[in-house]
Amino acid sequence: MTSVEFNSAISKTSKSLKPFAMRLTKDHEDANDLLQDTLMKAFLNRDKYSDGTNLKAWLYTIMKNTFITNYQRMVRKNTFIDTTDNLHYINNMESSIDNNAYSEFAMEDINNAVETLDEAYKMPFLMHFKGFKYHEIAQKLSIPIGTVKNRIHIARKELKDKLYMYAYSY
Repeated sequence: MTSVEFNSAISKTSKSLKPFAMRLTKDHEDANDLLQDTLMKAFLNRDKYSDGTNLKAWLYTIMKNTFITNYQRMVRKNTFIDTTDNLHYINNMESSIDNNAYSEFAMEDINNAVETLDEAYKMPFLMHFKGFKYHEIAQKLSIPIGTVKNRIHIARKELKDKLYMYAYSY
């Protein structure tokens, strides 16, 4: 295969590489960089390509290996190795202390939100939260089981709306 044929074949195939790069990197700019690195390596190593083999598979392999190499390089770059005589443990979870401030604020918000519920919804919700079964709640409150389920559902929905700021936490 001549250089012109090789370049033409690569430019036709390169369009199908972009979605694969996006799946690997999950970022548009990183995908473009990965695609560029892949094509550069393909052009520089065209003597290693065997005529008659699957060019697309060869390019996908180059891309996958480039991504893995870049990822490993990034991990190594972000790894700190302590070479001092004291051998301190940096970011060691055993020695870190959590003061639970965030969870205390969250619990306070949850308790406040539960307290603002209408009494008709709060009581079935709290009983269910404490472990009572639907039929036990219905019996204790002298209401139909369907009403119990409905009130718990409404209480959950109201709490979800009131506590929206915690929807994507943790």
